[in-house]
Amino acid sequence: MSNIPMQRGQQWLKSLLELTGMSSEIRGSVEAPHSPEEDAPAIDSYWLTIDETSLTPEQIQTLIGADGSVLDAIQYLANSTLNLNQPEEEQASYTVELNGYRVKRQAEIQAIAEAAAEQVRSTGQEVEIKSLSSAERRLVHTFFQDMGDLETFSRGKEPHRHLVVRPAGVES
Repeated sequence: MSNIPMQRGQQWLKSLLELTGMSSEIRGSVEAPHSPEEDAPAIDSYWLTIDETSLTPEQIQTLIGADGSVLDAIQYLANSTLNLNQPEEEQASYTVELNGYRVKRQAEIQAIAEAAAEQVRSTGQEVEIKSLSSAERRLVHTFFQDMGDLETFSRGKEPHRHLVVRPAGVES
């Protein structure tokens, strides 16, 4: 495998799909950082997009899974496997995309987060967001980082872990 992280990711994902009997090309792209912070170490982020043109609708649905569960599992495996034994400065973040699922889901999560923020601001009460994967909860935490009046945390244990949004500085 290549030492270049994106190429390593593409090769790994292509091999994984071939092991399942599905052959597809993998397009790689670099994800632009959302808000680079001076003191935060930069981690390279890559999108690995599975080309759906050689897959049947059934294969696409199988790879996405119920509520993206299979795609999340593949993404988790990619991040765990590809960063195994890599020095911290060479570790990368991988997002696995298929058939526009991640892009659509990120828009849905953004809308859910904005609605929760509006509800917390109008009522002053905390709001619990359920049915998010750990990657989706991270996305919401990141979305709220720049909002000084609101804070987020996770409550509960998997698979019943929920994200909570509340006014900043409120103790439970």
